[in-house]
Amino acid sequence: MKLTVRETIVFAMLGALMFASKIALEFLPNIHLIGVFTVALTVVYRQKALYPLYTFILLTGIYAGFQLWWLPYLYIWAVLWGVVMLLPKRMPDRVQPVVYMAVCAAHGFLYGTLYAPMQALMFGLNFQGMIAWIVAGLPYDAVHGFGNLVCGLLIVPLIRIIRLADGIGSSGKRDVRDP
Repeated sequence: MKLTVRETIVFAMLGALMFASKIALEFLPNIHLIGVFTVALTVVYRQKALYPLYTFILLTGIYAGFQLWWLPYLYIWAVLWGVVMLLPKRMPDRVQPVVYMAVCAAHGFLYGTLYAPMQALMFGLNFQGMIAWIVAGLPYDAVHGFGNLVCGLLIVPLIRIIRLADGIGSSGKRDVRDP
C-alpha cells in the first residue's frame, strides 16, 4: 500500500477532518461522523482508508491522552472498516444508501459490545461482569446506533464528493492522471 505524496497529504487531512468532526460534535454524546467517514473512505479508498482512520485514532490519543479507554479504538474502528471491505464493490445505486446506513448503524448499536472484551481484560471482569457492562451501556449504544443511522444519510453524498474531488470515477479508477 505505497502512498504517493498527494495521497499522504489527502489522508492526513481526512484523518484530521475526522478528528475535528468528532471534537465539533462532542456536545452531543455518542453522536459523531466517524462511522460515516469510515464507511465512505473505505468505499472509495479500500485498504488505504486505514491511513486516515488511524490518523484519526492517533490524533484522538494525542488530544485526550493515551489511556486505557483509547486501546479499544485500535480495533473498534477497524471492525467497521473490515465489514465495509466485505461488502460487494458494486451494488445497485438504490441499495447503497440503505446498506451503508445499516452497517454504520449496526456498528453504533454494537459499539459497547465491541468495547466490552477489552474492558473485561483491562479491569478483570469475568464473563458475567462483561455482560453486565454491555447491558448497562445499552442506552448509550442505542443513541449511538440511531445517531449513526441518521448521520448515515451523509455517506453516499460524501462518497460522491470524495470521488469528484479526487478525480475518481464511479468505477473506482482515477479519471485523471495523478501528478
